[in-house]
Amino acid sequence: MSDNQSQRQAALDYHEFPKPGKLEIKATKPMANGRDLSRAYSPGVAEACIEIKEDPATASRYTARGNLVAVVSNGTAVLGLGNIGALASKPVMEGKAVLFKKFANIDCFDIEVDESDPEKLADIVCALGPTFGAINLEDIKAPDCFIVEKICRERMNIPVFHDDQHGTAIVVGAAAKNALHVAGKRFEDIKIVSTGGGAAGIACLNMLLKLGVKRENVWLCDIHGLVYEGRTEDMNPHKAAFAQASDLRTLDDVIDGADLFLGLSGPNVLKPEMVQKMADRPIIFALANPTPEILPEDARKVAPNAIIATGRSDFPNQVNNVLCFPFIFRGALDVGATEINDEMQIACVDGIADLARATTSAEAAAAYKGEQLTFGADYLIPKPFDPRLVGVVSSSVAKAAMESGVAKRPIEDLEAYKEQLNQTVFKSALLMRPVFEAASAASRRIVFAEGEDERVLRAAQAILEETTETPILIGRPEVIEARCERLGLSVRPGQDFQIVNPENDPRYYEYWNSYHELMQRRGVSPDLAKAIMRTNSTAIGAIMVHRDDADSLICGTFGEYRWHLNYVEQVLGNGNLHPHGALSLMILEDGPLFIADTHVRQLPTPEELAEITIGAARHARRFGVEPKIAFCSQSQFGNQAEGSGKRLRDAIALLDAEPRDFMYEGEMNLDAALDPELRQRIFPNSRLQGAANVLIFAHADAASGVRNVLKMKADGIEVGPILMGMGNKAHIVSPSITARGLLNMAAIAGTPVTQYG
Repeated sequence: MSDNQSQRQAALDYHEFPKPGKLEIKATKPMANGRDLSRAYSPGVAEACIEIKEDPATASRYTARGNLVAVVSNGTAVLGLGNIGALASKPVMEGKAVLFKKFANIDCFDIEVDESDPEKLADIVCALGPTFGAINLEDIKAPDCFIVEKICRERMNIPVFHDDQHGTAIVVGAAAKNALHVAGKRFEDIKIVSTGGGAAGIACLNMLLKLGVKRENVWLCDIHGLVYEGRTEDMNPHKAAFAQASDLRTLDDVIDGADLFLGLSGPNVLKPEMVQKMADRPIIFALANPTPEILPEDARKVAPNAIIATGRSDFPNQVNNVLCFPFIFRGALDVGATEINDEMQIACVDGIADLARATTSAEAAAAYKGEQLTFGADYLIPKPFDPRLVGVVSSSVAKAAMESGVAKRPIEDLEAYKEQLNQTVFKSALLMRPVFEAASAASRRIVFAEGEDERVLRAAQAILEETTETPILIGRPEVIEARCERLGLSVRPGQDFQIVNPENDPRYYEYWNSYHELMQRRGVSPDLAKAIMRTNSTAIGAIMVHRDDADSLICGTFGEYRWHLNYVEQVLGNGNLHPHGALSLMILEDGPLFIADTHVRQLPTPEELAEITIGAARHARRFGVEPKIAFCSQSQFGNQAEGSGKRLRDAIALLDAEPRDFMYEGEMNLDAALDPELRQRIFPNSRLQGAANVLIFAHADAASGVRNVLKMKADGIEVGPILMGMGNKAHIVSPSITARGLLNMAAIAGTPVTQYG
């Protein structure tokens, strides 16, 4: 089977298995008994109907309408496939719905309509108004799409957006804004030559006019050549608006001196010899798919400094509408906008463009491993998987809607709204808020043992941008400098953060002497102490905390947990401080779940289990969670005399010996811990109320196994592991941690121990 055949079959299999299509409907309310049925349908549903009849605005409170978009197409201009009909367009529309949900958490129905008359199609769309909060018109041929959109916008009091036109125009506008910035040119000065006479091309030109391009500097060509005054062949009012009073007739005639070529036409339209005629540092947007108007390598043969964008993902600067449509709809829906106007579209342009100039997010870098994501000629617009898009772009759109007077439900606090949007993509954000707030009260110094790691460098950037903490990185300065440059980070060693160079640090003598003093009666000679302080970054970081050169150590981005723990305990452990457990916070779809001990004690004693439990309760409260602790075992309320059940029962007895300010119960199976009704049947007199949110295990294998299953099979986001018992002086992370996870750990490490007991 050829590569093309293999890829085709893979695409077909993706659509067919494990169930046909890409969408399903999921209920958001329980439907488990007669009570639920009576509320969801008759008679309870009548109450919601009455409320909406009395006040139509309440439809967004009692139904999904406020977060529901229709993707509507008649299949007359689908991708590069042309007029394939409504039914054949359904996979595309389903895909669009999936993107709405994935990138902006917007619910979406795809609606394929077998109607080619634009006015009748508009009537159908308008009749759907009561169902939806907004309409996304898709893949309708020109000029019919102009007619449909105009009628719908005039008659419907909700946003109507033809993404092929305006979505493309917005992303092109953002890319052009940044391309001109790189080239050192201005909108008002440039000459544009376009080969896009269709809906998208006209919309792009109109957007560029709004951004400052002069109409007289726009030269529009189509399959028949230049659009000029007096031309009658294949003309419409939208093309005529760009007609030039000129005797020139071909693309080759008009390309001379062009600063920007905008292609939304067909393959190989722009020849290398034409590129040679363009202005210095030409900007070439060759957006035809799958074969662009000119391949980037062909353009660069004659113009090495050309700035190039295409519609393809295998070249830099893919002009992809997914950068726009989910987020402009998100902002419009959230303020109850009656339309998507020019101000909102330009806000979208600015938001996308500004984000590309900011430091690349760690999440986008992980999704596009190996690509250079530093602002410049090859990185003009952000990547679709940059999670900051929803917060930056949607809040900009919402603000523009309010300022332009089309928002029916204005948002009072835009910063809080932006933070709320970020919480939808950064699942840890809400739970981490009290930790970040507590950390902001202090300016602690956090030393990272693996300072050359990309995740650490990105975390250091985020720490400086989002907290009051000071990162200190252990590593070679030249390596850190080069990696910051390559990763497009704005921070620099020596300027923004301190570096400890193991190969040459002025404190080396003090550090090895301190380590030798601590370890001289445990077999460490001066020579060994010197070697460790040159090579072991975890030991170096621990000595820094010991000497008060740092407040807390974070290590473990590579290597084995207990190896790191050995040095942490050697240097920082004393009569008051000793590691007694690792606590992992798992953020799940239905809320947080704490798990201990995942790393420190393989078979904790009853005394250690009691200590782990007290620490877990204290740390849960740091996150604003009232602890409900279950001791988990194969044994259930005493039905097994020995094994883990006995150790857990003994731990409970130790806890019972003194008053406690948190709920705990056990020992029990996991299902009983998480299902209060099951627990009530098994043990009616349980003192634990509701589902447990802290699980204590008698064996590290069990705790670690549950943690990993939740990460891999339940999409659990881990915060931690949090090393309990060390007074917040050190934390050992796992090698799978992300840059966002390191930022969260820095916030935890950044809280003075006195603030949480």
